[in-house]
This record gives sequence, structure tokens and C-alpha cells, in this order.
Amino acid sequence: MIFAGIFPKNYEPPPGEFYFEVDDTSPVVQDDPLLFDYNVEQRVNDFVAAALAQANVTRTNHIMFTMGTDFKYQYAESWFRQMDKLIHYVNKDGRVNALYSTPSIYTDAKFSANEPWPLKTNDFFPYADNPNAYWTGYFTSRPALKRYVRMMSGYYLAARQLEFFIGRSKSGSTTDSLGDALALAQHHDAVTGTEKQHVANDYAKRLSIGYKKAEELVSTSLGCLSESDSNSRCSSPTTKFGQCPLLNITYCPPSEMNLSQGKSLVVLVYNSLGWKREDVLRIPVMSDSIVVHDSEGREIESQLLPIANASSHLRDRHVKAYLGTSPAASPKFWVAFPASVPPLGFSTYFISSGKRSASISSTSTLNSQGSESRNLQVGQGHLKLQYDAAGALSQYSDSKTQVEANFEQKYKYYIGQDGGGDDPQASGAYIFRPKDVVPIKTDGQVPPMILRGPILDEVHQQINPWIYQITRVYKGKDYMETEFIVGPIPIDDENGKELSTEIITSMATNKTFYTDSSGRDFIKRVRDYRSEWKIQVNQPVAGNYYPINLGIYVEDGSKELSILVDRSVGGSSIKDGQIEIMLHRRLLNDDGRGVAEALEEKVCLDDQCEGLVIQGKYYLKIDPQGDGARWRRTFGQELYSPLLLAFAEKDGGNWANSHVSSFSAMDPTYSLPENVALLTLEELEDGSVLLRLAHLYEAGEHKDLSAPASVDLKRVFPDKKIGKIIETSLSANQERAAMEKKRLKWKVAGPPPKENVVRGGPVDPSKLVVELAPMEIRTFVINFDHRLAAHPI
Repeated sequence: MIFAGIFPKNYEPPPGEFYFEVDDTSPVVQDDPLLFDYNVEQRVNDFVAAALAQANVTRTNHIMFTMGTDFKYQYAESWFRQMDKLIHYVNKDGRVNALYSTPSIYTDAKFSANEPWPLKTNDFFPYADNPNAYWTGYFTSRPALKRYVRMMSGYYLAARQLEFFIGRSKSGSTTDSLGDALALAQHHDAVTGTEKQHVANDYAKRLSIGYKKAEELVSTSLGCLSESDSNSRCSSPTTKFGQCPLLNITYCPPSEMNLSQGKSLVVLVYNSLGWKREDVLRIPVMSDSIVVHDSEGREIESQLLPIANASSHLRDRHVKAYLGTSPAASPKFWVAFPASVPPLGFSTYFISSGKRSASISSTSTLNSQGSESRNLQVGQGHLKLQYDAAGALSQYSDSKTQVEANFEQKYKYYIGQDGGGDDPQASGAYIFRPKDVVPIKTDGQVPPMILRGPILDEVHQQINPWIYQITRVYKGKDYMETEFIVGPIPIDDENGKELSTEIITSMATNKTFYTDSSGRDFIKRVRDYRSEWKIQVNQPVAGNYYPINLGIYVEDGSKELSILVDRSVGGSSIKDGQIEIMLHRRLLNDDGRGVAEALEEKVCLDDQCEGLVIQGKYYLKIDPQGDGARWRRTFGQELYSPLLLAFAEKDGGNWANSHVSSFSAMDPTYSLPENVALLTLEELEDGSVLLRLAHLYEAGEHKDLSAPASVDLKRVFPDKKIGKIIETSLSANQERAAMEKKRLKWKVAGPPPKENVVRGGPVDPSKLVVELAPMEIRTFVINFDHRLAAHPI
């Protein structure tokens, strides 16, 4: 963070017209004295003045000019020709010394000055470049693209593991294309949503192409691993597994098969986490005569839930829009059943037609509950949700933790400022500048529908014509899940809108809430306050919005309320006891930060375009004070690394005779500690293996799980012998030992840091145990003596 400050003019050349793109208007350095526009002295004076002005606000006598900005160097020769002249004549003048440099050279120069530096440990959010221009809108902009990037990131992690298990192909499918597309999508004008529409389309297209190539590899890998006679370099298994990237909109052709004449749907469930995982799967099916069996052939409990009309409409329209063809069949039900999957492995489930059908959810509407409607409860397990007579969520109670809280869940939208009036700043892709807030009331035309069953309960609510919501409570889980279908956001009134959902409680939170930093540590936020300076917040909502990648929580001394999200969003606690997250934005004006078009996403079908509809989820849990971290960290990893589902058809016969139904790459008696995540397991081009392990907890975050952890690599790789292990930097481009020798130790102004950073010790090559301190990520390159097949269990 030591040089993360902002330069006088963003990351652009200094003031004084030093833009040298071929079509720029800045004066070139004209050094021919015979020409009337000779200007060497003026250009040198301008440069020196800019240098001295920047030096006055910068420690040491070294400064850096960032010569370039967005869309520049399209003709690089014009830049370097002028910079060559500037350097020559500025140095000839002698008042300052100019040279071509790099960030490393600049940092070394700063360090050599031996100056003390102020220490900043928190971030810069939220930031603004004008009193009414907070850059907090992009935290939510393009929510569908943000979700796509998140989905593909989890898929990429799993695909690389599977690629490692069967061996990286020299000529066939690899994960490289998806990795490249994801790397591009990390650009600050990609996943942020601050690009033009045609550029967003290009990012999505590249992700789709990368996914298709990785999908082939995943199918091959799972086929190889599941066939009894598979070997480590298997390349052409007989079993072909299909996948369903549009499962979120209820489209899964492999599961829409006819289950008559003894056919069964094989569902292979892969778990990319390093610990055993229990979850509930939901798969669309055609029939209501369904039986589900597990890997051992035992019939397991399952539940059928009718697919909502809102989901079917979303499916029909978007499948045609995305794929160009209408779906042939329309599944009528979701079948839900519990799944248990070993670490770094898979389990197999079988869905078939049977005389004894799965439990069909009982269905009722709120106004059919009679007098009970005043005290309607849903939930088959410890967690209960209570709804009032109007169909509004009113209470959360957990009999296991003895937590009980009254709360409301509402929707509202902010009307985006259109750029009129005294300050022309509009709300746009970057900027969140609300003009007004409008609460959304349920129109009451359609009463909530309640579905009950042995595995989960659902409450369906049509909030208004463009918001549909499903709230789920699972018997075996201790959190509530809210699914939303939002859009198209109406703009008939010519107002752009920014939709948020909010949870309102009576908790006394004293202006304080916590949001994650890139899914890792949680940072304390205090409304209208900055610890390092006195702030005047002109925008009380936008000026208190923060990025949420994993979650947000509040606490009041006795309990804590956490919300986790399925994609990056913006959110805040605008009032005590309240949390809000922004779900969708549709705006009609450009905000003047370089996009040069409004954030007005559309989906077009048959030459008719409508505003973007998004489908997503968030998750809510209330814990006793101090207990929430475990859920945020453990379930957070499940959100980042969802189960990977693959489907095949079984036409009679016994699957177990020709296939392995359960597999784990790890020692069957071992799993990673609960506080450790496997971030990367990947075979590199040279045959070595890249491994990253991360401690999930901050020091002091949890009474037990903030302790250091150890990972036994011999049990992570039980069928392989590690010949060489080298620890590297996080990016794996240099050895840690060499990096440590080059690490600069800076002088700190003011009181020294309270404590030294704790790190795990070196890895003993004979014991092969990796120690991880709180929040530590360690990266290794491993060479195995010889590769062996990962044996199924």
C-alpha cells in the first residue's frame, strides 16, 4: 500500500498538456529554432513547474509521472519521440533530472532516501472525485456479468483440479482459454461494469468460449475418474457427461430426459473443497414419479417442488435469446435431495422413475391459512421464519442457538440523478448519485404461496410486476436463502432506477457495520466517518456504500446479523439495525467518467429488446455474538466453490459394475482443517504442480478457528511422492527465499506497528507439513517423483 496514493491527475500525465497521442492537441516539443512554433524553453518550463508542484506534496525528491492513460499509445512512436525530446532538454536545463523509469526503480529510489512513512492499513473506500460524485455505483453495475465471472471462477478452480487428476493434455482440451478469459475479466473496466455494452458482450463471449473448452476437459476427466479401468492419462472415456451452465434459469437438457423403460439420470456431484460437504441439490425434472438413490444404491429422501411461472418465463425467453432456439421441453418440477460429497472428490446419485414418488410439496396461499395467517411459520428444522397477516417476514428464530429477532425485509429503488440542476453530475456506471428513494410496496394482488416438504419450505412472493422472490428454509440448514428475479426495471417515467433490498431490525449497531475486503478480512465501517481525517459527506447514502464481495454484517453485543452474496454488489447500513444491498441498476444518463453511454442493459429476442432481467440469491443468518464468523467463512467457501454437477444417462444395468460411484483424491481419513481453503491445485505446462493454501480467519476473529493450522501434504496427495517443493510468492513468479532477501524494510512515521505479522514456518521436506497463520496464503510449486493415478475410494 505504500505508494497507493493518487497522483495529482489520476494516472494521467501531469498538468500542462503532456498528451502525445498522434491526434492530441498538446503542443509537441518543437526544437527547430527556424520554425515559428519553436517552444523548447516553454515546454521545459511547463515540465519543471509540474514536477515542482508534485514534489511539494510528495516525500523525498523523487516523483513519478504516469505518461499515458486510457486508450493511449495507439501510436506509440508519437509518445516516445516527444518524451525523448523532453528528457533531453529538461536534463540540459538542469533544474530537475528526468529519466525513463519503472515502478521498481521508483520504489527503490524512495527507499534509498531513508525517510519515515505514514502507515495506512485500511482501504480508500468509498472514494469520490467531487462532493456529489461517489464512485460507489460500479460495486453493482452489470450484475449479470458479475455473476458470470463469479460462476466461471468457481468452475475454473474445479476444472483445474480435475485436469491435474488425469494429467494435463499436450494436445487436447485444457483450462487455459477459460483462465485467459477470467484474467481479462479482472480488468478494472470489466467485472466492475464500467465498460461500453459491446465491450461487456466481448468479455462475456470470451468467458463462454473458455467455458466450452473447459467443459470438454471436465467431461473427459469425470468420465476417466468414474470408469473402473481408468488410468492417470485417460483421454477417451466411454461415458459422456453433460453439464448445465444455464441451470440457474431452470434449463438443463440432460435432466429433461424421459425416465421410462428403465432409464435413469446419473448425477455426478464434484466437490472442489478440501473438506466433506453436505448440501441440497435441486434439479429440474419432467415427471412427478421420481425416486432418488445414492452411490450405494440406497433410496434417499427427495422432494418435488413445482417450478414457478416466473422461473419458466425467465427460462423460455433467455434460452432462446442466448442459444437462438426455444427449449424443446418444459420441466414441471424441481427435485430436491440431500447430497454428501467427500473432499476433492465426487459422489454419484441416480434419479429414476418409480411407483413410489418423491414427496410432493404441499401448497397453500397465505389467505388460505385462515386464522393461522396471523402467526404463519415456515421451517422444518431449528430455524423458523414467521410471517404476518400481510405476508411480510416478521421474525427469525433458531431453537438451537436460542437466537430470536424481529425484522422486516423490503425493497426500494433510488431514482438516479439525471445530471440536471446546478451540479450536472448524473448517476451512471461509476457514480451512485440518488435523487430520491421510493419504497416498493407489495401490490397485494397475488397472495404469497407457501410450499412445504420434508427437506425445505419455500415462500413465493410477487412483490410487484418486475420483482419475484422465493425465500427458502432448509430442514438441515441454519440460514435463510432468498432468490430474486428482478427486471426489466421500468423506465416509462424516464427515470433511471437503482434497486436495493433491505433488512430492518431493532438492533442497536451504533453506526457500525463490517464488509469484506476481496473476500478475505472484514473491515470495520462507521457511517459518515473516516479514521484519518474529518469528512463532510454530501451524499449520505452513496457516501456510505461499500463493495461487498463475500458479505456484510452488523452486531449489537448480543447477536450478529450476516448477509452473504452470490456476486459482488454494493451495500451499506444506512441506519442503525439496517443492512441494504443493491441488486440491479438501470440508468438513462452517462456519468462522465469515460464510458460515454448510459448503463442501460438489454436482452434482445426476435428484434424486440427489453431491459435486463437478473436472477440471483443472497443468504441471511443471525448468530449469537462471536459465532457468526464460522458461517461466513465456511459457507462463504461453498459460495465461491459451488458443487459441480455433471449428468449422464444409464439405460438399465448396474452402474457400479462398470463405474466408480465415489471418489476422493485425498487420504480417505483426512480432510483439510476447517479454517483452511485450497485456493489452487493446478498442473503447469512443465508438469510441476501449483498449490495455494489459505487460512480463512483473521487473528482474534474466532475463539478456536483463528488459531494457526497445519496441512499434511502426504495425506493431501496419498498416491504421489513429492520429490521437490519450493515456496514462491503469491503469483508464483519468484521463490520466497529470494523474495525475502529483496524485501524492503521501511521506516514508519509515528508509533511502530503493534505487532509483527505471524507467518508459518518453513516446510520440512521429510515431514511435508504446511503451517498457516491467520489470513496467511502460501504458494508452492511441487514436483512429484512419478505420477500415479488418483485411486478412487
